Parts: sequence; C-alpha cells; structure tokens
Amino acid sequence: MPAKPTDAVSESWFFIHGMGHFHPENVLDNAFFESLDIGTDDQWITERVGIHTRRTVLPLDYIRSTYNADPRAAHEASLYTNAQTGAQAARMALGRARLTPADIGLVIAGGCSPQYTIPAEACQIAAELGIEATCFDLNSACSSFVAGLHFILSQRPETLPDYILLVNPENTTRTIDYRDRSSAVLWGDGTSAAILSTRVPSAFRVTKSTLHSDPSGWSKVKISTGGHFTQNGSAVQAFAIRKSSESLREMREHLNHPQAYFIGHQANLTMLSSVCERLEVPPHRHLYNVDQFGNCGAAGAPGVLSQNWERFVPGDAIALVVVGSGLTWGGIALQVSEEKP
Repeated sequence: MPAKPTDAVSESWFFIHGMGHFHPENVLDNAFFESLDIGTDDQWITERVGIHTRRTVLPLDYIRSTYNADPRAAHEASLYTNAQTGAQAARMALGRARLTPADIGLVIAGGCSPQYTIPAEACQIAAELGIEATCFDLNSACSSFVAGLHFILSQRPETLPDYILLVNPENTTRTIDYRDRSSAVLWGDGTSAAILSTRVPSAFRVTKSTLHSDPSGWSKVKISTGGHFTQNGSAVQAFAIRKSSESLREMREHLNHPQAYFIGHQANLTMLSSVCERLEVPPHRHLYNVDQFGNCGAAGAPGVLSQNWERFVPGDAIALVVVGSGLTWGGIALQVSEEKP
C-alpha cells in the first residue's frame, strides 16, 4: 500500500513586506536548443511546454561545447554563485520593504540545487549581504517557498525576530544534461526573496498556508549528489495538475474572492493551462512567467509574485500554489489591504 500523505494546515497570519527576484542575463531561447542538434525545435518545444526563453548562470559556449555532461564542472563554470544571486534578489526585496540588512533577524534559504552540502546557503547569502543573524536552510525542492512560509506560520510569534528574509536561489541549469531534450528545454535559473514578519503589519497579509507530502513518490523527481536532474515526466505532470488544482480550490474557498489571482508552480505552461481550464481561471487572473524564464524551481511562483508586486491594489487576493519533489505540494492565501508597508 502507498504511504499515506502527511498534511499540515496553518491559519495564523503574517505579513510580506517586500518581494524580490533576479534572473541572470544569459538567454537560452528555442533557437539555441535547435542549434544543439538534440532533436528539438521551436515548434516542438512550444507545443509541448509553452516555453520560449530561459536564463542560465552558465556561459552559452560552455553548454555548446560540453552539453554539461559532467555537472560537477558547472560549479566552476558558473558566472554567479547561489549566494550572489540570492543577495541580488534580497536587495530588491529589502528596497521594496524600505529596510536594510541590519533589520533582518533570521535568514532561511531553500531550493532544488544548493551548491554546497555545508554550510547552509542561508549563511552564504547572509555573508554576501553583511547580515549577522541566525541562518539555516529549509529545502523542499520546488515547494521550498511555501514550506518556508508554512514553517514560519507554525512558530509562536514571540520566538521570531521582527523581520525574516526567505531566499530561494535556483540555479538548477548546472544540473541539466543538455543532451536530454525532455529536461533541457524546461529549466531556467532564477532567484526569489521575501521579507516576512509575524509582528509588523503590511499591506500584504498571508492568511492561510498548507503543506502536504506523499513520500512514497520521492523517486519520481530527483537530483543525485553530483548528478543530473531526472524525472518521470508523465507521472509528474499528472501529479502537478491534480495537486495544483486541489490546492488552488482550497485557497480560493478560503479567500472567498471571485476575482482572486492565480499563481502556480512554473513547471511549464501546458500544466498551468490545464489547471486554469479545470478551475475556470480567466486569462486576466492567471499570472505567470514560465514562458519567458522556464522552470525556476522554488523561485518560480514567488518570482511571479515579485514581478507583479507593483500591480496589486487594496482588495486584491492571490492564491499561490506549488508542487515539488518529495512529492510535496501546498499553497498560500494572500490578501492585500489598505495599509502600505
């Protein structure tokens, strides 16, 4: 019998004071993949996953010459470290929150592909920013953003500092085998950052979070230490559509808002379109960037939230849902009030 999924729900409140994002400048467009001669072209990619461009921390010539056959070499080839991209996104979030690194009392990082087994990437990012605070990693693959928020919500507010920095540095193209067209066309690099507080109010209030796992599916999506990304594509696609739909339905019922925005895990546009069809999400309420940046792992959904940060107005509601390796899935309900940070 499969293992019974483990569930957790929290309906405490906390506030998001600022979001940030960063994508490296090197562009992987569909013409680039056609030039690799791996049996793909723009039409093939667009019809299957709806992605046109992505970004990478790797030099394009490095990918052309090596196809990243040995991902251990990608660490040295990278133009950015995870600490550097994490700091870039964090600076944007701090600026939007009108805070400085000295205001941060806790740093949490997490994602799919940390560069080091030790130390925690949160420590490296904090050092890059000059932050002196408690730091640790909380990794739940593509679900790491929601896992971090859910963890914070589960704590007693008096045990937490005024401001928390949550960073998801996702430079997963280092783990991609560019001889494998099914994986290569999906992934892009991106990093997200959020400034959170359980004490200090802001206009953006998280009123519910959920986090669920089915550990029996752990082997369906994985990156072995020093190895390439692999997944059971068809099984993962079906799982992502089903669990995203369930989480979105739950968040919408909680929000009770007829025009709530939907931000999903940015795996591919085909998957997101299927969720929208199932739950009748109108196009103007579906926010995404996967067509431009590919699958940025745990930074995908929060990256969309960050890119649209300035568009939200009082009265708006956002349902953000994620799925990831583990298998793990969940979501948050976000409401925008009159009070500005």
